[in-house]
Amino acid sequence: MELTGSSAVITGGASGLGAGTARTLTSLGVRCTIFDRNEDGAKQLADEIGANYVAGDVTDPEDCQRAVNQAAEGGNLRIAVNCAGTGWVGRVINRDNSPHDPKAFKFIQELNVLGTFYVMTIAASAMAGTEPLADGERGVIVNTASVAAFDGQVGQLAYSASKGAVVGMTLPAARDLAPVGIRVMTIAPGLFDTPLLGMLPDEQRDALAQSVLFPKRLGQPLQYGALVAHIAQNSYLNGEVIRLDGGIRMPPK
Repeated sequence: MELTGSSAVITGGASGLGAGTARTLTSLGVRCTIFDRNEDGAKQLADEIGANYVAGDVTDPEDCQRAVNQAAEGGNLRIAVNCAGTGWVGRVINRDNSPHDPKAFKFIQELNVLGTFYVMTIAASAMAGTEPLADGERGVIVNTASVAAFDGQVGQLAYSASKGAVVGMTLPAARDLAPVGIRVMTIAPGLFDTPLLGMLPDEQRDALAQSVLFPKRLGQPLQYGALVAHIAQNSYLNGEVIRLDGGIRMPPK
């Protein structure tokens, strides 16, 4: 896919992996729409890199439609990247043997799974109406899972379940969308230097970095963005999950 002149919608684009993706794609000539609940952060980054933004919540289908509509103006939406999401710490039963909070579990599934689903299906609907490129390709959707989908740690029940669902959607979505020339890929990042890890003390961050096989450091959001760009450009990547993790395999805790 030729990136220059294409449009993209990026959820969670105001910070972390989403911001790294927005920066990378914009530098390659893509017209990006940043979709994030953090309106101030989205506006600030959009102004900085020359992108558009839409403030909204990925768990609201109407907000998702507004974001996709913004990105699809001009009829050239080719890329959708789902980076919005968060984690939760909670075991199947708590230390006092009480059950996992069902509201917390539901919240994580709604944000990480339904949010991905809404943007994926709404963006695919818009892409399906575009003019096909070489090989009949119309666009690509890149979803974000996590190594927790495979190496879920103690206390990651809700998070691992949600990211496992994102992994599970990859192949059927790719098969569903193949007739209209839309590819679907998923990236499963490991330990990345995002605002979530930025809340930890330096000692803990250094310890996490040392647990990576090689290189022994946290991943950078721009490296995630670089992989998104490669996926978009390499039309033979489809229906697969790529671990981007420095070779790490997470221990039980």
